[in-house]
Amino acid sequence: MPFAYLDRELLDRNIQDIARAAGSKKIRVASKSIRSVEVLRHIFSSGDTFQGIMCYTAAEAAFLAKQGFRDLLLGYPTWEPEGIRRLIELIGEGHEITFMTDCVEHVDRIATIGQELGVRVPLCLDIDMSSNFPGLRFGVWRSPLSEWDNVKPIVERMMESPWVRLDGVMGYEAQIAGVGDRVPGAALKNAVIRQLKRRSIREIAKRRTEIVHRIQALGVELRIVNAGGTGSLSSSREEAHVTELTVGSGFYSPTLFDHYRDFRYRPAAGFAVEIVRKPRNDIVTCLGGGYIASGAPGITKLPQPYLPQGLELIPLEGAGEVQTPLRYRGRIPNSLSLGDPVFFRHAKAGELCERFDSLYVISDGVIVGEYSTYRGMGENFL
Repeated sequence: MPFAYLDRELLDRNIQDIARAAGSKKIRVASKSIRSVEVLRHIFSSGDTFQGIMCYTAAEAAFLAKQGFRDLLLGYPTWEPEGIRRLIELIGEGHEITFMTDCVEHVDRIATIGQELGVRVPLCLDIDMSSNFPGLRFGVWRSPLSEWDNVKPIVERMMESPWVRLDGVMGYEAQIAGVGDRVPGAALKNAVIRQLKRRSIREIAKRRTEIVHRIQALGVELRIVNAGGTGSLSSSREEAHVTELTVGSGFYSPTLFDHYRDFRYRPAAGFAVEIVRKPRNDIVTCLGGGYIASGAPGITKLPQPYLPQGLELIPLEGAGEVQTPLRYRGRIPNSLSLGDPVFFRHAKAGELCERFDSLYVISDGVIVGEYSTYRGMGENFL
């Protein structure tokens, strides 16, 4: 210890439930939430619903292409020329890789390198799916493209260049997919969020439909119309022109995905640290554990003790760099001794893998294998 683990039965049940929730749509797997080649292969081996990967950096896309994965969509723009050049070289060798863009500068930079290498490059447009209500921006700051008026010049620039082609559009509705609406102790806030979600779902569906229809009216055939992710499957799948949904966090189902009204996946991944002290009858102290998630800082980004039940973080200390004290409501059971593991769940999905070289694979309570993480393969993309 410490070590990270993956419960294969729970992962498989999540895979089945996610495939069912996608309805007739295909699912693109968000690799940032997986960060293990072997887990990605396990997901893709489960059925043909899963098709393609949304990568998070150019270096990761190149790595996955070399691992034999196909249909790689770079989920974010990249600017560093050597990374662009490497991916375009791979496209020239026959690999299926699509770049993400949201401005003329992106298009021109990729087209210039594509021309140098003699390769025509497929591009995807990142459409901002946030909703603006009076006095409130409901969503995240992402792409500058939100309406046809600002999308049109980018599409026209792509159509003017012989070295790029428009392959798809993507719109990630973060305010639907990534905001819980059944948070304990927040009934009023939950009700407000559900109402905002209902309004936003109608608004973004209309906006996405218009942009897709306008592009198609220019004679462009879109291979990809991507929406998602985990928390918005039930609404995104209803949009007829959407061809695929992106899912990542639902496979491991970290703690941030515990509080949604419409779904609940199973906690398939976590980590364990050992008890090294008992400073008081109701407190045990573990070595390590401070694996904090990204995003706006707050208590929701802390890992949470999972098993044995009854342990909780101490609010004034949280999860520590070297040691993590945990309070037990009542006297610590005699069965809990120095050296015993305490199992935690991370707040987010793939970030857990940045802390460990491998995930022990558990089946029926027994370790049956070990999957390397990106880190265990010597890779670190962000």
